[in-house]
Amino acid sequence: MDKEEDQRLAALAPEISRLSIELLRRAAGTYPEERVAQEALECADDILKHHGTDGLRVLIMSLTCWSAVQLEINAHTSGRTLESLLDDMLLTWLEAKPEE
Repeated sequence: MDKEEDQRLAALAPEISRLSIELLRRAAGTYPEERVAQEALECADDILKHHGTDGLRVLIMSLTCWSAVQLEINAHTSGRTLESLLDDMLLTWLEAKPEE
């Protein structure tokens, strides 16, 4: 990223981070589970409408940061490696047969 882009994204970060936490609050424990995807799409559409593609980029950065931290916490508390947790995620994805 160049300096201008970095500044532009940094200016959006506090608001988008707050919105990502609100998204996670709505999505966690949602039933039926298909609503999680709907919540995510509605959040992304709202951010795109109000903050453009820069907002979506910051949303991805924010959610990735939250996810990475939670994976690290999970690995530490479970005594597993990050690689093991990610392998389980990949196995779950493969069992869902995404290519079908």
